[in-house]
Amino acid sequence: MRQKRRHITYLIGAGITVIFVLLALVRFVPLERLEMLLYDLRYQLRGMAQAPGQIVVVGIDDRSLQAIGRWPWNRDKMADLVDRMNSMGARVIMLDFIFSESSPYDDKLAAAMKAKGNVVLPFVFDFEGNAPQKVDDALLDNAFMVIRKENLFTIHKPITAKGALLPIPAFSANSAAMGYINMLPDQDGKLRWEALVVSYMDQLYPSIDLQVARLYRGLSPADMSVEATNSVALGKTVLATDPFGKMLIPYYGPHNTFPVISALDVLEGKANPSSIRDRIVLIGPTAVGIHDKIVTPASAIMFGVEKHANMIGAILENQNIRFVGRMANILIIILMGAIFTLLIVRMRAVAGAFCAALCISVLFTAGYVLFFTWRLWIDIGYAGNAVIVIYFVSTAFRYATEERYARQIRSMFSSYVTEKIVNELIRNPELAKLGGERREVTVLFSDVKGFTTFSEHHSPEQVVAILNEYLTEMTNIIIRWDGTLDKFVGDMIVAFWGAPLRQPNHAELAIKCTLHMKQRLAELREVWLREGRVPLDAGFGLNTGEVVVGNIGAEGKKMDYTVIGDNVNLGSRVEGLTRKYGAQIIITEATLDKVRDLVAANRFGHLLIRGLDIVAVKGKAEPVRIYEVASLSEGSDCQVIECEEKEATVILEK
Repeated sequence: MRQKRRHITYLIGAGITVIFVLLALVRFVPLERLEMLLYDLRYQLRGMAQAPGQIVVVGIDDRSLQAIGRWPWNRDKMADLVDRMNSMGARVIMLDFIFSESSPYDDKLAAAMKAKGNVVLPFVFDFEGNAPQKVDDALLDNAFMVIRKENLFTIHKPITAKGALLPIPAFSANSAAMGYINMLPDQDGKLRWEALVVSYMDQLYPSIDLQVARLYRGLSPADMSVEATNSVALGKTVLATDPFGKMLIPYYGPHNTFPVISALDVLEGKANPSSIRDRIVLIGPTAVGIHDKIVTPASAIMFGVEKHANMIGAILENQNIRFVGRMANILIIILMGAIFTLLIVRMRAVAGAFCAALCISVLFTAGYVLFFTWRLWIDIGYAGNAVIVIYFVSTAFRYATEERYARQIRSMFSSYVTEKIVNELIRNPELAKLGGERREVTVLFSDVKGFTTFSEHHSPEQVVAILNEYLTEMTNIIIRWDGTLDKFVGDMIVAFWGAPLRQPNHAELAIKCTLHMKQRLAELREVWLREGRVPLDAGFGLNTGEVVVGNIGAEGKKMDYTVIGDNVNLGSRVEGLTRKYGAQIIITEATLDKVRDLVAANRFGHLLIRGLDIVAVKGKAEPVRIYEVASLSEGSDCQVIECEEKEATVILEK
């Protein structure tokens, strides 16, 4: 039965694993979203990492707005800000603002941009509008010059824009470079990916973060290239992308991970020049009232300019997170499903729960370490859920089958054996082989002497009453001594030891039980005599040997857990000899041999085991030596008196 349950548990584990593989192939939305949450959890557990020192944010913060005035400022203030940055030695300046309309002081700001030629400006792509007839030359100057394996775009088309919102010509003409600042959050609103490449009017364009990193390294546009559906190269740095040109943003930490200098401090000359010198300066809004906030895996609130800082830092340090691929994740699901199934099939519910928790912990730890040590993102949502589902389904199946089997065991054995044995059989059902097996046992037969005559001289009510009293007392003693009550045959009791649980001392238990039954019967006889009732007497016969034990009967009608075989028949015939030899308890030599060492060591109470005869009984080819068991006075040593060597007495009937 247990083997069958194990096989079914293997099938359950394999089936659930296959289901989760299929879910991974179709990218089942609920589990995809769960994996996104687990992706975010990695950042939240890590906290803040060391941010690159070459990037600083100059924020248009609340202090600056209070001192200078509401946003947007006049462009002469922006020109002053750029001039201040350059005077303090900024290497690259990025303005995180779209200057798409003319305004006073445009000439001053354009002159500030032209002075050092290190200002990068953003533009915005429109993905829903109508494409123009002609592309602005200033925009074309910022397109990728080198594209490799362009034919692969026929399989995976890059993200394609329909229109573009550019800075005014005075600014675009004087900027060092331009890049788009479009952000593409996932369905839950969190920004996890950066599109490094966008297609517009048959050209590919880089993000503003790529342009800033290129200028900081002093690379020309020709040093920046795209390998279609695979990667973007910036000099010797190769940034792996998904087939659509997107890269995971490796956030260094939550809001305020990068140093932020107030724009007011810069304009008032309070900022330390060493914090600006030879660095990338990102000028952008950080005031609460300016709506440029995003939600990221690392922080519930982060300013857009901080996202650019994270992305630029990741490009410069080549902190490229690579998704291991769908097939690798499917292999992880298969391995976790197989390993956990092999483990849980041998465990109970509590141990299985700990095992499931351990497997998931190992999986998550591996995912965490791979993510932050080797920059590999493995999908742990599918494999982790496969483990959980396998645990609950297999545990539910096990409980259902074990509960049914427990009821079967309890109904079958509760009338035969002690509650202790029943519970042991329920915990370890393999101990009871119900289909039948050969087992060495000690069998007890007990029969009331002269019961037929007693029945003829008493009313049925009296017969039943005294017989029930006798059988109840004897049965309680058998159960107490961990015996298995086989059956009642009229006034005869049949019991055995050594099955369903294996009992190495089955002969010892049987003899001690029989002595207890004899003692209790003597007490009952005294009670019956005092009450004026006819006292019953009984004989007891014991034999030890190999029998067939199992659930025997008419399947589907009536089945009994019983023993059959020559050694059972011999036990019955030995009980019948108690009348012939005038002994109340007779055992065979086979039973005596099982306790000889105990008797020799005087560890069997105060017994006299006296050889009665050598008998040849019906159905046995070899003569059998039989012994009487009687109690001696307290303090006496055990004695064994062997049978006299003589010719066997032939016993023709029971």
